[in-house]
Amino acid sequence: MRKIKLAVLFGGRSGEHEVSLMSARSIMNALDPNKYELYPVGITREGRWLAGGDPMKALEEKNESGCFRAQIVLDPEQPGLLLMENDWKKPTPVKEFIELDLVFPVLHGPFGEDGTVQGLLELAGLPYVGSGVLGSAVGMDKVIMKQLFEKWGLPVAPYLFFNLWQWRKGKEEMLRKILSSLGLPLFVKPANLGSSVGISKVKKEEDLGTAIELAFSYDLKVIVEAFVAGKEIECSVLGNEELQVSLPGEIIPCNEFYDYRAKYIDGHSQLVIPAPIPGHLVSRVQELSIAAFQAVGAEGLARVDFFVNESQNKVVLNEINTMPGFTSISMYPKLWEATGIGYSELLDRIIQLALERHRARKKLKTTFY
Repeated sequence: MRKIKLAVLFGGRSGEHEVSLMSARSIMNALDPNKYELYPVGITREGRWLAGGDPMKALEEKNESGCFRAQIVLDPEQPGLLLMENDWKKPTPVKEFIELDLVFPVLHGPFGEDGTVQGLLELAGLPYVGSGVLGSAVGMDKVIMKQLFEKWGLPVAPYLFFNLWQWRKGKEEMLRKILSSLGLPLFVKPANLGSSVGISKVKKEEDLGTAIELAFSYDLKVIVEAFVAGKEIECSVLGNEELQVSLPGEIIPCNEFYDYRAKYIDGHSQLVIPAPIPGHLVSRVQELSIAAFQAVGAEGLARVDFFVNESQNKVVLNEINTMPGFTSISMYPKLWEATGIGYSELLDRIIQLALERHRARKKLKTTFY
C-alpha cells in the first residue's frame, strides 16, 4: 500500500508558537511510518516556511541553516510543496518539488487556526485536517463564536467586547460599563487567541485596566466575560456529518485558573476522566458539544469547554477549539483514549475524515455549464 504523503505544519506567527511545536512533535512521533511519509514544515515567528533538514530544531534553536525555504504550490492539478535555497534576499533556484496528498496544520492561534492557512490550502486544492475556512475563523474569534452560540440558543456567560480604538477613545467609561454590567471577578481575554495566552482573571477593580492592556497586546479586539462558578469540563468531538462525542473530563487547575503555566509549564494540574458529574449533566455536556460544533460549522475535530455547576444543575458553554492541543498531556486525545480510541488510531481517523471531506468537495461543480 502506498504511503500517504503528509506535510505537518507547525510553529507560526502566534503566541501559541511553542504549544504548536509540542503538539506537532507528539503527532509526528505517533503517526505510523508504514502508513505515512512525513514532511515536517516549520513556520518561524516571522512567517517564513522551512522544510528539509530539521525544521523543528531550526525553530527551537532559531537557526535556519540546513533547512530550505518552502511554499505551498497553488496548483490544484499538481498540489505539493516547493523547496528553494534559503536565501531570503533574492530569487533562488528551485531545490525540489514534493508532491503531497494531505496537510496536517498543527497550528494554534492566528495565522494558522483562524482560516488563513485553510484558505491557502483550499486554493492549492490540498486536503487538510480540521475545520474549513469558515469553521476555523469562527472558532478563533470568541466574540463571533459566542454570538452564533446565542443564535442557536446555547447557554453562554454574560460578556462584553470592544476594539482597541473604542478603548483608547473612552477608557474610564468602558471600565465603568464593564464593572456595572459584569461585576467582579471577571475574565479579560484577547478575542482571537488560545492556550490562555493574554488572559487575566480580575478580582480587584484597580487591576482591570492592566488586564485589558495585556489582552490588547495580543489582539485588536478584547472580550470580557463574567465569572461562572463551577467545574471546568471539556468534551471532544470527532467527525464531519456523523459526529461522535467523547466522555467529558474535568480540569482541576494548579493555579488561579487554567492559564498557560497551568497547561504547559507547571505540570501540576489534574485531568479527571471521566468527569465526576451526574449522568444527566454528562448527557447535557455531550449534547451541547455537538450543538456547538454544528453552530460554528466545525469539521473533523474540536474540543468544547464548559462550566458545570452541580448545585444549580447548570451547564454554561465557554468556547470551542477547532485545533485543540495534541501534546502528550492534552485533553483532546486523553478524552478519546478514555472513550476507547487510542492516540495513533485517533490520528488515523482524523486524517481519513480530511480525505473524505476533500473527496466530497471535489465532486461539486465549479462551472455553470
